[in-house]
Amino acid sequence: MSKAETNETPEMNGDNTDAEMEIQPDELEESEAAFEGENAAPTRKPKRQSAVKAQPEVVVNPASFADLHPQPNGRKEKASLEMLLDIGLQVTVELGRTKMNIRDVLAVGPGTVVELNRVAGEPVDILINGKPIAKGEVVVIGDMFGVRVTDILPPAQRVQSMI
Repeated sequence: MSKAETNETPEMNGDNTDAEMEIQPDELEESEAAFEGENAAPTRKPKRQSAVKAQPEVVVNPASFADLHPQPNGRKEKASLEMLLDIGLQVTVELGRTKMNIRDVLAVGPGTVVELNRVAGEPVDILINGKPIAKGEVVVIGDMFGVRVTDILPPAQRVQSMI
């Protein structure tokens, strides 16, 4: 009985990491027979046998984390809110909008009137970081303009505008 019939694998040298090839005598005869005639069957490639290295079994454990509980540090919750009070925000009051061609924008100069999409006396939008949060009316305070807040948008509408 040959090695091919018993499915024995050759012993591998520990230093050799590549798979060794072993050509069986019956395979050589088939290859030689293929060269003898033009209509012969295609040759079979030698069988490649490789050693299978045993992998150590890996043990997987679930992750465990400590419960998160607030730690008393002697400060009140107001202290954490006070940290945020000095963060700067961009406040914009929008009188209205319009679309213009480049030709019209280049023609703008002193005394040019730009029509907006709002009617005079209509409330203006108050935006925080580009997101609408309230409506108001324009007022004059001395030599400066100001905005009196007349309506704050409901939380659901504010959240929708952020999406």
